[in-house]
Amino acid sequence: MSWGTELWDQFDNLEKHTQWGIEVLEKYIKFVKERTEIEINYAKQLRNLSKKYQTKKNSKEEEESKYTSCKAFQATLNEMNDYAGQHEVISENMASQITAELTRFVQEVKQERKQHFHEGRKAQQHIETCWKQLEASKRRFERDCKEAERAQQYFEKMDADINVTKADVEKARQQAQIRHQMADDSKGDYSSVLQKFNREQHEHYFTHIPGIFQKLQDMEEKKIGRMGESLKTYADIDRQVVPIIGKCLDGITKSAESISEKQDSQMVIESFKSGFEPPGDIDFEDFTQSMKRTVSDTSLTKADCKSDPKVPSKSRNKLWPFIKKNKLSLKLCFGSRQGSTPEDFSNLPPEQRRKKLQQKVDELNKDIQKEIDQRDALTKMRDVYMKNPQMGDPASVGQKLVEIGNNIEKLRVEVHKFEGWLAEVEGRLPARNDSSRRQSGLYDTQNTQTVNNCAQDRESSPDGSYTEDNSQEPEVKVTPTEFDDDFDDEEPLPTIGTCKAIYPFDGENEGTISVTEGEILSVIEEDKGDGWTRIRRKEEEEGYVPTSYIEVYLDRNTKGAMTYI
Repeated sequence: MSWGTELWDQFDNLEKHTQWGIEVLEKYIKFVKERTEIEINYAKQLRNLSKKYQTKKNSKEEEESKYTSCKAFQATLNEMNDYAGQHEVISENMASQITAELTRFVQEVKQERKQHFHEGRKAQQHIETCWKQLEASKRRFERDCKEAERAQQYFEKMDADINVTKADVEKARQQAQIRHQMADDSKGDYSSVLQKFNREQHEHYFTHIPGIFQKLQDMEEKKIGRMGESLKTYADIDRQVVPIIGKCLDGITKSAESISEKQDSQMVIESFKSGFEPPGDIDFEDFTQSMKRTVSDTSLTKADCKSDPKVPSKSRNKLWPFIKKNKLSLKLCFGSRQGSTPEDFSNLPPEQRRKKLQQKVDELNKDIQKEIDQRDALTKMRDVYMKNPQMGDPASVGQKLVEIGNNIEKLRVEVHKFEGWLAEVEGRLPARNDSSRRQSGLYDTQNTQTVNNCAQDRESSPDGSYTEDNSQEPEVKVTPTEFDDDFDDEEPLPTIGTCKAIYPFDGENEGTISVTEGEILSVIEEDKGDGWTRIRRKEEEEGYVPTSYIEVYLDRNTKGAMTYI
């Protein structure tokens, strides 16, 4: 089927149809453009999301990323970053292979369509001109025929009239002959123009218009075929990235399968194991003996054992494993060193300290190896310079070798220092035994350490206080020091206000004190943000109660009030 033969009289409809076809193609181009924008925005959002949840360097998250679950999550984020890259590829390929190509093609189609319809209108104008010429020739022939007939009738009338002169009859006869000649000439012209019009019309409807319409049909079919190819390209662009996206998803699945619950649990043990042994049973204290107790069994203050000079001040067997914060121990051990991190990591529990020291030794050994490798490379370079002076000056390498040697010596000194601390902590790590009795103390009785060592043993223990086995301390004798005097023999804390119990509190845990609703007590230490307030009852019992259970009335003018960390 051909538009030229089937639609020879549908010039206007074909013009509208071809314009509609171009608009459809332009609509498709707009659709692809919007798809590319969606893909690039989606890829950007995926990248930002992946970056947002990536582990920050030098942060707590980086330390926690050693767990298999965290590693799997980070691997998933990396795969999502690659996943986003594939959507960027989709956007780029659609923009280059579809949008850009079809935009150029549409411009070509518009130009071709314009040219074809221009030729069609020109052919229409030509046939209309030929038709007008034919109509004019026909009307002229018709007019001349009528004039010839009237002239003939006038001549016949004059010839029949006896009153008309012969000259008038002759004149009428000549006039009729002239009109007949003009009619014959018009007839010839009309016949010639008619034959020409018929030829032009036949050529118009069977040659020119079919040719133009065939070109329009070819153009439209090419446009439709191009759109079909573009739709295939649209699908292929998506299909090309499917294998890579599948690999990304396979990577996520693989990372999920790499998660090991047991391994993460073991890493938790390695991260938080202190090296201390659990506290043993507490000995029974016989109160039937005649002795004066000035402080309740639940108080955090030190028992006044001065009534019996034979019993040292450190012979108390106190453990507070359940108290929220052992403020006294913190103050005893750290004092003015709050917030500082000792070089020997003595603020950590033994097991954690050992790991940190071992890690530090490994880092220093790696640094030494790097310096040694650099020294060996420079030594080879110096030897080359000495053999071939034209390549360089050996003296220029000598100063660098001296610096490297100094650095290696400094690093070795550091390694020796940390190895000494490491050997010390490994020798002090307690081994499990059957001893059930453990004693709380401020110092290691066999080897009195500095306040830093106290911080190591006391701060990181589970209950906030350091305890020792009786097997390590056969005698409960402690050499008094100035540090002991400051705390064992210190005066009772001054009262800084009063409080009223608004709820009853049992005080079952060590370090706490029981109160009844409505009871009035003395406040000797404010709440420091941990939710506990230290109070005293009748100068005999002290302990902590929840701040929310009491109403506190502080005397801001009280002098000498002391609070603990």
